Amino acid sequence: MVRFRFGPAGKPIEYKGPTVEIPFFLKSLGLDAFEYQAVRGVRISKEDAEQLGINARRSGVLVSLHGPYYINFSSQKKDVITKSIDRLNKAVKAASYMGAYVVVFHPGYYGSLKPEEATKMVIDCLIKVREFMEREGIKNVWLGPETTGKTSQVGSVDEIITICREVGKARPVVDWAHIYARSKGSYITSINHVIEVIDKIEKELGREVLNPLHCHFSKISYGKGGEREHVILADEAHGPDFRMVCKGLLEVGVDTVIISESPILEKDALVMKRIYEELVGAHKT
Repeated sequence: MVRFRFGPAGKPIEYKGPTVEIPFFLKSLGLDAFEYQAVRGVRISKEDAEQLGINARRSGVLVSLHGPYYINFSSQKKDVITKSIDRLNKAVKAASYMGAYVVVFHPGYYGSLKPEEATKMVIDCLIKVREFMEREGIKNVWLGPETTGKTSQVGSVDEIITICREVGKARPVVDWAHIYARSKGSYITSINHVIEVIDKIEKELGREVLNPLHCHFSKISYGKGGEREHVILADEAHGPDFRMVCKGLLEVGVDTVIISESPILEKDALVMKRIYEELVGAHKT
């Protein structure tokens, strides 16, 4: 039977203790995934990262890490690219200390480049990150380029698949809200759309990157340029619909990690878990 894990992107909103003990709090709620947020830079010490990993393993919580937002591998400025590579290297190193299995990041922006040119620049930079990983002996961390929500960003499903295929030791991180916003609400509106995305990933990259499939989910608002902001699951004015996405995931039958990016983080992670359990129960009867 497939396994779904649920957890928050970052420190739970109702948690007041030290970061290293977050896994214990999540376990007490019934959650079993945690995405550590290094979006403003990698600031966690080696000792704390290692302790977080120990506590996560004790709690049965699977850890991932979201790298810095200040990454743009397709910049026209050499110093931006150099700093972007260094930031992702540091994120990968921190992930190795805490036992995080994937480092999530946004690849870059098109700027004045054609999409294929920007994608090629991302690949070239990530190959350098892979070389760093090999030099450091980091073998258990995957690079996780994420599907992005703005039409100005590198990060369509096809681009992410291309990046993963060319770089190696990389797995797509599927943000269903971003795909929905990028399409201005025209995609991820049916179970078939969900299945199409997963089937395409498996066909192009193999089953290994779906063991598990690493996802982000929330509802989202969008405009003509795509993503505006993530909103709570109870907001009926926005999509995509989690129940529909979950049905698609269950139909395909892949192990899945679902990270809540809702403004109410762990609360909506629990809502998603309840919906999942309801669907699984209905399927069994």
